[in-house]
Amino acid sequence: MAVQDGGWGGRWEDGRSRIGRGLTAFGRGVADLILPPMAHDSREATAAAGLTAGAWSRVIFLEDPVCDGCGAAFEYDGGDFASDRCAPCIAQPYGFARTRAACVYDNASRGLILKFKHGDQQQFAALFARWLGRAAAPLIEDCDAVVPVPLHPSRLLARRFNQAAEIARPLARTAKRDYLPDALIRARATGTQGGKSLRGRKLNVRSAFAVSESGARQVRGRRILLIDDVLTTGATAEACTRVLLDAGARAVDVAVIARVRTARELPR
Repeated sequence: MAVQDGGWGGRWEDGRSRIGRGLTAFGRGVADLILPPMAHDSREATAAAGLTAGAWSRVIFLEDPVCDGCGAAFEYDGGDFASDRCAPCIAQPYGFARTRAACVYDNASRGLILKFKHGDQQQFAALFARWLGRAAAPLIEDCDAVVPVPLHPSRLLARRFNQAAEIARPLARTAKRDYLPDALIRARATGTQGGKSLRGRKLNVRSAFAVSESGARQVRGRRILLIDDVLTTGATAEACTRVLLDAGARAVDVAVIARVRTARELPR
């Protein structure tokens, strides 16, 4: 089993496959009438497993037009605007080619993501994968393979699963793209990025990532879609992009569940 998938992911996928093969569409409908699916954010029954209406309405989803470079929302439809990138991305572009985020990282989305990431609530994985399937559709269409940002083995052991891998796997499967969970490895343990300045974040992930021997063969000459949970300053995505490009990847795009509004407003 792929290391970054952890133990839980494989069992969940096997279980889902067995259940899926044993249920017809009619049977699922009857089951929903008898035992309505629960919302991920509460014990409230919903028409389909997901969020309650209140939670859904509070999430700020990012719709076009957005900056092609960092995924930030433009405040107006540019129409014939000269560029599809914001001023900071024109002045100092990221190493990755394009970015998409499903929503803004704020009080509404933060709680959902933290339940998934630290609350051992992996039922959010499929939901977030669907969000990304819509928000990052152009990037998914163009990519050759999907790669999750890896965890260090010590953190993976403590958490039991890699949240980025849990999103990347169903996303790749639905899009019929190669899924490369161990192409990237975290070569050294790092502290949390939370609370650090941009410079501190860059230093924290310096030399933290590497491309595995098998990964080097799998990414060479290919366009990679890198998956993570949140984009703040882009330091982690930049560090991953750098080693993927050094290993011969043709280009790297980034897709995340959420992005911090002020990611590019911090001094670089």
